[in-house]
Amino acid sequence: MFNAKPITILMAEDDPDDRLLAREALEECMLANSLVMVENGEELLDYLKRRGRWSDPADSPRPGIILMDLNMPRMDGREALRAVKADPELRSIPVVILTTSKAEEDILRSYSEGANSYVSKPLTFEGLVEVMKTLRRYWFEIIELPGGAQGE
Repeated sequence: MFNAKPITILMAEDDPDDRLLAREALEECMLANSLVMVENGEELLDYLKRRGRWSDPADSPRPGIILMDLNMPRMDGREALRAVKADPELRSIPVVILTTSKAEEDILRSYSEGANSYVSKPLTFEGLVEVMKTLRRYWFEIIELPGGAQGE
C-alpha cells in the first residue's frame, strides 16, 4: 500500500553521476514521487526558503523528505542539516543522510544534529536500488509523514 499523497523528495548531492544513479534507482524501484535535485547545502536552503530560482512555490513544493550527502561544496551536508533542524518551519521535514562516509564521528554528529536516518551509499547500482526500495517502504508505506509534506 503506497502513500496516496504526492510527496516531493528533495535530494542534495553534488556528484552528477550519483544524482543520475539515484534518479535511476528510484525509477527502478517504482517510486513515482517527484524528485528535485540540488547540488549543495546553499541550493538546498534556497529551495526550502524559496529564494532565487526556487522563488515560485509551484517550482518548490515543500518536500516530504530530504536525502542529503554530507560532502558537498559551498555548504556541506553537516551545515545544511544544522540549518534545517534549527529552523522551526523546516525542522519537521525528515532528513536522511545518504553518504559515502562511514566515519563514526559523522554518524554520531548527524544523529545528534537531528538526522532521522543515516545510510551509507552502496558500492553498486543494485545495492542502491535495494536502499531506495527500503527507503520507499519505510518512508512512504509504513510511517506517517507530517501533513505539510505534500506541498503547499
